[in-house]
Amino acid sequence: MTSAVDPRVPAEQLEAAASTFDLLSVPGRLHLVVILAGGEYDVSTLADLSGANVPATSQQLAKLRAAGVVTARREGRRQLYQVKDPHILSVIAQMFSHIAPDGTLAVQEPDRPPRRPRFTATSNVR
Repeated sequence: MTSAVDPRVPAEQLEAAASTFDLLSVPGRLHLVVILAGGEYDVSTLADLSGANVPATSQQLAKLRAAGVVTARREGRRQLYQVKDPHILSVIAQMFSHIAPDGTLAVQEPDRPPRRPRFTATSNVR
């Protein structure tokens, strides 16, 4: 398998990439970005769509905004959120293309049963 990534990645770039993955490692935040891939939404709508409460959703959006993943614009009394950089959506789409809806790895060797990823969503609660 060949890689398009130069193995001589600067430490600063590695740190920024790791921080982005760390930010998206929280299922609630990842879910918000996935929802925002479909368009602009206010915090109440995002809370409804994600199944979270408004304060928790607002807190997650603040972290995503601070990291530059999402942006917001005011429309009347509402803040409408959207994904700031569409490249992040490509990364997320690639990730989901390798994980089946049941959480197993989607790409399997023919003679091996499906296996769960080595990580668990609850092992690093934030």
